[in-house]
Amino acid sequence: MFDDVSDLKLLGKSKTEYPSKVSPDLLESFPNRFPNRDYWVTLISDEFTSLCPMTGQPDYGTIVIKYRPDKRCIESKSLKFYLFSYRQEPTFMETVVNRILDDLVNACSPKEMIVVGKFKPRGGVVIEVEAHYKK
Repeated sequence: MFDDVSDLKLLGKSKTEYPSKVSPDLLESFPNRFPNRDYWVTLISDEFTSLCPMTGQPDYGTIVIKYRPDKRCIESKSLKFYLFSYRQEPTFMETVVNRILDDLVNACSPKEMIVVGKFKPRGGVVIEVEAHYKK
């Protein structure tokens, strides 16, 4: 039995065109073959960048996404493109983590999801933001 990848647009695409605007439409999902099993998926991106909305300086961090899939799973290449699209986005760290959570929940309707942003220090202060969703 093979996984259904017929709806995926980015996976296997040879030419890479990185997005310049944030859009939840970049996120793709595929059917979960084990919707009745309770398991966790963890995705970690340690090259996340967005811009401070006040100074325009880059904010660097790691985004950790942990979720219990229901009927659909997040496709990782689309997630990579979605997270990359924040590179020119002026947004506070608290806003970006909650926005990522909302967009991912809309893309795959998980049973439960946690998004954590672990940002590099700015002015000697480390900011870590954690947002939760539970169906």
